[in-house]
Amino acid sequence: MYSDDDPYLADLRAACLRFPEAVEVEAWGRPTFRAGKKMFAVFEGNDDHPFAVIVKPDPSDRPALLQEPRFYVPAYYGPSGWLAFDLTAAEVDWAEVGELLDGSYRQVALKRMLKALDAG
Repeated sequence: MYSDDDPYLADLRAACLRFPEAVEVEAWGRPTFRAGKKMFAVFEGNDDHPFAVIVKPDPSDRPALLQEPRFYVPAYYGPSGWLAFDLTAAEVDWAEVGELLDGSYRQVALKRMLKALDAG
């Protein structure tokens, strides 16, 4: 499913685990990143998109993101509003990935976590 030395995984871990109380949990054979118990990112891969990160964007941002060829609707997660960002489609802008993660984290984090994020 994945290997700890997969491209992009170390950078994605660092980006995800910078959020207050964020943890990594392996689920479905993949690294998932959670704010407490709620998932905000998944390291994903398939034949068409070998390395991607699944996030839940703000619903108002979703239509614009889908116009970008780097984004696609992932199986299983898509009907719930999640999108996948193909890390292999272009050179990765980690600041952009950070913004996507921030938006996804803010949708599931508890108030105390958001307070710590905004204070930090």
